[in-house]
Amino acid sequence: MAEHSGTRAGFRGRFLTAAATMATVMLALAGCGVAPPASAPDVLDVVHAANVPTKGAGWLHTDGGTIRDAANKPYVIRAANWFGLETPDCVPHGLWTINLNDGLRQIKSMGFNTIRLPYSNQCITTGKVSSDTNFYANPDLAKKSPQQVMDLFIAKSKALGLNVILDRHRPSSAAQSELWYTPQYSEAQWIADWKKLATRYKNEPTVIGFDLHNEPHGAARWGGSNPAHDWHAAATRAGKAVQTVNSKLLIIVEGVEAQGNGSWTWWGGGLADVAKKPVKLTVPNQVVYSPHDYPASVYPQKWFSASNYPANLTGIWDANWGYIAKNGIAPVLVGEFGSKLETTSDKQWMSKLVSYLAANGTSFAYWSFNPNSSDTGGLLKPDWRTPETAKLAALQPILRPVAASSPTQSAVPAPTSKPSPAPTPSKTAIPVPGSGSGAVAAKWALQSSWNGGYVAQISVSASRAVNSWSVTFTDPNVLSVANSWGMKCSSVTKKSVTCVGSDWTKTLRKGQSATVGLQVNAPKPPVKPVVTVSAK
Repeated sequence: MAEHSGTRAGFRGRFLTAAATMATVMLALAGCGVAPPASAPDVLDVVHAANVPTKGAGWLHTDGGTIRDAANKPYVIRAANWFGLETPDCVPHGLWTINLNDGLRQIKSMGFNTIRLPYSNQCITTGKVSSDTNFYANPDLAKKSPQQVMDLFIAKSKALGLNVILDRHRPSSAAQSELWYTPQYSEAQWIADWKKLATRYKNEPTVIGFDLHNEPHGAARWGGSNPAHDWHAAATRAGKAVQTVNSKLLIIVEGVEAQGNGSWTWWGGGLADVAKKPVKLTVPNQVVYSPHDYPASVYPQKWFSASNYPANLTGIWDANWGYIAKNGIAPVLVGEFGSKLETTSDKQWMSKLVSYLAANGTSFAYWSFNPNSSDTGGLLKPDWRTPETAKLAALQPILRPVAASSPTQSAVPAPTSKPSPAPTPSKTAIPVPGSGSGAVAAKWALQSSWNGGYVAQISVSASRAVNSWSVTFTDPNVLSVANSWGMKCSSVTKKSVTCVGSDWTKTLRKGQSATVGLQVNAPKPPVKPVVTVSAK
């Protein structure tokens, strides 16, 4: 895992020794005639997602800096990366322990609506599914090829209303490449494989987009004098080729490490040159640009040691990729970001990035669902079941299952770092008018829960200007409030929680709405809590 100035290692797919040991134990048990513990199989009788009723957003398209769904409503992609199909295992990791459906359900329960699924060309053409897969927990994966595993992954995702983005993470399963081709895998093969996938999923709106190549870096350039290193031209060729098969797919184009202005950033993270040289395809309004961004623990970029860190991050993001959506050129999907959140610097980076994404309605894909990412960890602990609650709490301002509002289209410089008002949740919630004057109404909605805690969001809206407001909801099982955002929760009794608006929601304008949230330590979440709200 070598890293050097201006770069970071792209392979975060090394699985933990404990996980491999678990797989060995499972196989040993099977050999003794003992069935290992597993979830109920919940097997789909079909492989292809075309046979599953559509529940997702349908085909997506772009409109300036906004992604829109099939009904032409603004749509924010909230994705989690689940890797493994790009590694020598040729199967999503963790299936040596858990059932595929259980993993997908957990991703959805966390508030995500999409999965970014990395794969390698080698796996889907000549690879074999790892024998470490727990076929007792996943009997429907037995005797499947990696390509058929991808089929089943998409079908099961569709059944749960989850979208899938296919990410060409590597040509070979052994390692990722700085360019989109290698001596073993030519550009022609890269494009041909994309066209095959486009044909295979032509009638599958669950597959919303193709991420053409993961993290161009090293010699890759956005334009430049060497056609063999011109990632912009290659992405254009591949995008146009895909559109000859299916013009409804989002064509997701990552950036480069070395930018035309002389600056260096993350692998795949530099999109400053889009301003002068955007990707133009045959069918317009389908391109989404996708930077990657990481904290100092992954690589100590120079901006992490600047005297004005973390305040300097907004300007860096604006310059490298944020301007694209803000100036209405195209939407942005931050395709990877993540951290173990073990240092103050990483926590500052995460807080700043989440606020930036929330303020601008930016789509994203968190790295990763897997706990076995060596430099970031994941959303689960190594048992592949227990949520990393601190990470989920940090992500809550952007993990809102809502119909997204259009991001701000004002030109750079960026707006303030305070998140803009969030739209009203689309999931079932409990509306309660403000006491007495009716100045503020509130809706409480459960976001996710686990054994020992839960996360809830509260949406408030003001019918007149208020200087302060507070909300109380009943919870007979509450023990304490672990974290909150947009409000301070200082009053916790055995039966209720009271929070006061703070930070960007301390005061509310007439007609303003805001979404806040909290993480609660409790054996279980309340069912239909009574919510009251007051305002001054």
